[in-house]
Amino acid sequence: MISGKILRDAIISGANNINNQRSRVDELNVFPVPDGDTGTNMSMTMQSAVKEIQNCKGTNVSDIAAAASLGALKGARGNSGVILSQILRGFARALSGKEEMAPENFAAALTTGTEAAYKAVMKPTEGTILTVSRLAAEKAAECTGMEVPAMWDATLQAGQAALDDTPNLLPVLKKAGVVDAGGQGIMIIFEGMGKVFHGEPI
Repeated sequence: MISGKILRDAIISGANNINNQRSRVDELNVFPVPDGDTGTNMSMTMQSAVKEIQNCKGTNVSDIAAAASLGALKGARGNSGVILSQILRGFARALSGKEEMAPENFAAALTTGTEAAYKAVMKPTEGTILTVSRLAAEKAAECTGMEVPAMWDATLQAGQAALDDTPNLLPVLKKAGVVDAGGQGIMIIFEGMGKVFHGEPI
């Protein structure tokens, strides 16, 4: 089971990871507009989520997820930040009222988060952060019989495979010879979270 404290540490670790690698993600940014700020926007959105978590008095997963969602919504920057805030919003909705998080709650939260992100975009485009988070969530849903660290490792593998495939779905990425910046950003956040489940926070 994942406690509120572990979820809190995971979100902070994810935020630290994207903050450390934001310029790498900025350099990938060619879609929807090549403005080179996807990593910065996602990092600022996560920093805002962390600030809210650090002010949060509650200690269960429901409280932590709600605080992260509120912070991300308040601080969402750019397209990728808005999508990220919607993922966190759906995540929080699925964990509402929960004290701890079992693997099946985790998978459900990821699924709800992805659905919220798809709904938030007027014309969802495959080969973006949406595809990466959806395929990662689908994998998580298949692995609910595992312990959380193993489930998350499988989820990360599926997300990475989806990210590697983004140039095949979006010609503009293939032409530029890059993977999707938002997809890379969410994978960096997920990787940072996963480190905590293995006892190695970033």
